[in-house]
Amino acid sequence: MSRFRRRPPAWAWLATIVVCSTAVRFAFARHVVGPWIMIDEIVYSELAKSFAATGAFAVRGVSTSGYGVVYPVLISPAYALFRSIPAAYTAIKLINSLLMSLAAVPAYLLARRVLSVRGALIVALLTVAVPSTLYAGMVMTESAFYPIFLLAALALVKVLERPGFPNALLFLAALALAYETRAQAIAILPAALSAPFVLAALNRRPRDVLAHRALFMATAGVAALAVSAEVARGRSLTSLLGAYAAATQSTYQIRPVLRWLLWHLSELQFYVGAVPALALALLCARGRTLSVADRAVVGAAVALVGWFGVEVAAFASQPSVQRIEERNLFYVTPLLLTCLLLWIERGLPRPRVATALGAAAVVALAAAVPYDRFIGTPATSDTFGVLTLWSLAEWLHIPAGDIRWVVAGGALAVVTFAALVPRRLWLVLPLFVLALDVVAVQPVDSRIQRASIGAVFQGITRSDRDWITAAAGSNDGIVAVLWTGVTDRLTVNENEFFNRSVGSVYTLNGPLPDGLAQTAVALDRKTGHYRALGRDITVRDVLVDTGAAVAGREIARDERKGLRLLRVDGSLRALYGTTGIYGDAWSGPVATYRRYACTGGRLRVGLGTDPALAHGPTAVVAQERGRTVGRTSVRPRGTTVLSVPLLASPGGTCDVVFRVSPTRVPATVQSGATDTRALGVRFLSVDVRSGG
Repeated sequence: MSRFRRRPPAWAWLATIVVCSTAVRFAFARHVVGPWIMIDEIVYSELAKSFAATGAFAVRGVSTSGYGVVYPVLISPAYALFRSIPAAYTAIKLINSLLMSLAAVPAYLLARRVLSVRGALIVALLTVAVPSTLYAGMVMTESAFYPIFLLAALALVKVLERPGFPNALLFLAALALAYETRAQAIAILPAALSAPFVLAALNRRPRDVLAHRALFMATAGVAALAVSAEVARGRSLTSLLGAYAAATQSTYQIRPVLRWLLWHLSELQFYVGAVPALALALLCARGRTLSVADRAVVGAAVALVGWFGVEVAAFASQPSVQRIEERNLFYVTPLLLTCLLLWIERGLPRPRVATALGAAAVVALAAAVPYDRFIGTPATSDTFGVLTLWSLAEWLHIPAGDIRWVVAGGALAVVTFAALVPRRLWLVLPLFVLALDVVAVQPVDSRIQRASIGAVFQGITRSDRDWITAAAGSNDGIVAVLWTGVTDRLTVNENEFFNRSVGSVYTLNGPLPDGLAQTAVALDRKTGHYRALGRDITVRDVLVDTGAAVAGREIARDERKGLRLLRVDGSLRALYGTTGIYGDAWSGPVATYRRYACTGGRLRVGLGTDPALAHGPTAVVAQERGRTVGRTSVRPRGTTVLSVPLLASPGGTCDVVFRVSPTRVPATVQSGATDTRALGVRFLSVDVRSGG
């Protein structure tokens, strides 16, 4: 009977953690209704979709490099198994949930090198409980990089504990996998090279560095091969950073980077609940009494936290960023959690001087961040810890400027308790960290959910998000997009994400601000054809907004977004073109209308103005071939419809010239206005009746 009373093996507990975490992660991931971290989610979905279809990596049909390939490969089965993109999107979130949860495995294996089975299982549980596992709802590399980073950290701990070429090569293989997942992993390299020096400092024996010469030699050899390969290809060494190479073009100053490093370490300390930071400090203080394995874990934690902190701080110091990038730093959390349990299992050593100094440092660090500067919408995608404080401030009516002092007060209470808690109550410390993670879930999840709903609504207002594919067919890339800038850019991004049939993107009035493959087009005002690179554009179907009147048969529409899906089956051409009318529909003193393939009919234009600009009537005269064919007076309030005949020319066009007087300059007649254009009337609608 004793065998039935035997406790489940560690692998069963670990598997349970992974399975339960996957279910919980997936339940929360379902709250995310669409991509909202732009433009990253579009890039990785396109790469995965391309790999599933062709085995190559492309974005909008254009071969693309510089992005990690591991994550797109991992989620590509979703696109291979499901033709419906909403179904594939759900499958991706399930894959993400499993990947995030699998971080428990390397976290357990790393912790098990120095902890008991119970302690290692607690670390595994806390690893998948951190708020950042909610990134499983996004099509982002975080889900894959979290477990892979921990695998590389495990390999680093192993080579630090047992130096030699076999372990060094194993570490470099893990580093390569992490790098191919996310170029940010490059920071693991200097961390690994500095870790032996951290170990020597902990042991106070400088000559211990020499024991790790195999790691230095193997790393130097691999680095030389990588550099030689880039030089042979005629590429800059910055290309090793892939999509992050642009960061090397910035100028970094030491003081701002150090300030951002301080803020990031402070926020990270809050993120993990302060106690792990105190535990790491106390372990470092008694470095000589630690075992070789203990020093390997502590040394790896110090090196990885330090170098990842520097890397992320440098990135955050750029003028285009200027926010705490917790999203790029949370991966080191399990190392700090391992140090917490290591401190506990070594008997909670709390020498008075070291404990007092460590506690003071933790409290001082907690008060370092001006949280009022970082509370806002940008934190939703990057800094979950700030989202928790944001909600706390709203619930308790705490002024934003006082949040740092609340955090410092909380840190003081926590480290005081950690310094005094009896050894028999050690479980309270990891339970506190777990409770902090649980409390953070609601504010983070709710803001993520709202952000995703808002992003989808900015791009699509139909309930069937794959409405374009439903109307055009599921063949990849058969629908082109013509974006004029009238609608939000998310009308392109959200629709291309949810519809397999959306392919090439053409832009008419400036580039789509996503930096992805797109083609600028121009209207040939003589023929009415849209042209790119001197050639007509041939499409089957096209998605257009209200900024362009494209010839074709409408087969579907998103009414609220002003999007129409047209069947063209030939050259992309305009129904009509205008000059003298700005993008906001205001005209100057002269505006022209030309209708192509015109056989006659009547043109009806809806005209209006602004009572704040025009205090009297505005005259509009319509002329064709030098002859007046209509006139009206537009009053400051309401709209006026002007109807004129269309007279076809031998070339098949109908041309109308509108002369407007008087015009008014807002900067001249309105207080505080800066618009220096001479404005006449607004062309609110254009309609052709019979024969057009």
